[in-house]
Amino acid sequence: MNILKLFNTVRAKTESICKPLKIEDYVVQPSIFASPAKWHLAHTTWFFEAFILEKYIEDYSVYDKDFSFLFNSYYNNAGDRIFRADRGNITRPDVNEVYLYRTYVDEHIKALIKQNSSQELKDLIVLGMNHEQQHQELLTTDIKCLLGNNPIFPVYKEEANFVDDSNTENGFVKINEGVYEIGYNEDGFCYDNELGKHKVYVNDFEISKALVTNEEFIAFIEDEGYSNFNLWLDEGWSWVQENNIKAPMYWHNINNKWHYFTLSGLQKVNPKAILSHINFYEANAFAEWKQMRLTTEFEWEIASEKLNWGKRWEWTYSAYLPYPNFKKAEGAIGEYNGKFMMNQMVLRGASVATSKNHSRNTYRNFFHAQERWQFTGIRLVK
Repeated sequence: MNILKLFNTVRAKTESICKPLKIEDYVVQPSIFASPAKWHLAHTTWFFEAFILEKYIEDYSVYDKDFSFLFNSYYNNAGDRIFRADRGNITRPDVNEVYLYRTYVDEHIKALIKQNSSQELKDLIVLGMNHEQQHQELLTTDIKCLLGNNPIFPVYKEEANFVDDSNTENGFVKINEGVYEIGYNEDGFCYDNELGKHKVYVNDFEISKALVTNEEFIAFIEDEGYSNFNLWLDEGWSWVQENNIKAPMYWHNINNKWHYFTLSGLQKVNPKAILSHINFYEANAFAEWKQMRLTTEFEWEIASEKLNWGKRWEWTYSAYLPYPNFKKAEGAIGEYNGKFMMNQMVLRGASVATSKNHSRNTYRNFFHAQERWQFTGIRLVK
């Protein structure tokens, strides 16, 4: 693995995602859960500066002493930070200054790679690149959230529809009951929450080869699925009522025809395309309506080798909890995953916005049950 080449590729990818943006697009924060593009560019740079350059370069001069406060996300061990909801208020530094910051940090990282060949440094840079790839997907979905809240639904990029793909298989795969091993146990990179390979027992189950389509979900809507409280978990029903939810995120009923906002603009819903942008509550209600259920994360991992996955993050009915013998790293790096193991649900697979070489069948993504701005979908079990 050429670490320098990979570093250059990952850093360039982030900037390429921002290339279609106008300057005004970089700063706006349309929702608390979404971050401005400028913040992503700076935060992923701060990660390399704070966790690598300040550690490995003696007398390293930080680019700007205020940047840690502005662009630290949730690492308490790394110092104070602004509230997440205030990220859109950072009009200064401007976009140009943030790109200069990226160049400054990149040059120091490249020089350090040439000078230091230790495995410890290599592992941290690989972690930093995987961290940035996570933010590349968040950047894409946050840009969609930004433009999707613009009243004229502007086009990000004509070829970036991202929600027009369809299933290539149908039917169900049967998995026999038994004891199976779960977790990562290879030589490559993984996150700490994938470690702790362990055995689980599962009963017989059948899992769908196909993800739920728009056409199937429209049938749920037309059968008054959003107004039938019997289908919903109590928290989910409260969410529907309090927010007046009637359709997936980005869907609009125009002249009695469903349209949705895509990164290539507002378009008619493709009935055959795979459903996207639904939360756990919606996924579970749909499963109830179909008289089936969502998979557990263990069932998903066991069945994954027999499935075509990677187009949508797939909700599971598994709480995000530590595996046996899970251990957090010391310091700020230990805050990466472990402290979020409460009140979140696991999603498996990957999505059309996931960066290349950033997926594996042991990957454990996690979000709160009400969140749906990611490219999320449904796979059913019977």
